[in-house]
Amino acid sequence: MKTQAEIQTAPTETLAVLSISPNDDDHSSLKSIIGHSKWTLVTAHNLFTARASLLQQQDISVVVCESDLMPGSWIDILRHLQSMQQPPSLIVTSRLADDRLWSDVLHRGGWDVLAKPFVPGEVLHSVKLAWDHWRHQTRLPAFELSVIKEAS
Repeated sequence: MKTQAEIQTAPTETLAVLSISPNDDDHSSLKSIIGHSKWTLVTAHNLFTARASLLQQQDISVVVCESDLMPGSWIDILRHLQSMQQPPSLIVTSRLADDRLWSDVLHRGGWDVLAKPFVPGEVLHSVKLAWDHWRHQTRLPAFELSVIKEAS
């Protein structure tokens, strides 16, 4: 019989990604990109619903967040994530993804910046690396994710 500690750290076959954006098209795009994998997409339209999702879904390891949320911003999400015991990796998205935003995100502790509209291969690559980073930070045992075909 497994101990409670073994059960809590046992790998699952699903990677949970939280998408935070007021734009339903962002959620749809991400779902179409990762929908063929064993990854699960949880969606939130604002900071309030994102916090509720993070409390309910203990297995979220990657958060993909629109840079401009109303009210709030990606910085508010990052602060909330950093207060968590095992904070998920944060990827910020923006139509105006530039060097300044990328520098700010990395400097504050975020993982990456993705430009919109999303390029499937870039999304898959960034999310997988963010998950790898999260897994190594939390020292969870490795498990093999389903094979993901990067869209060309």
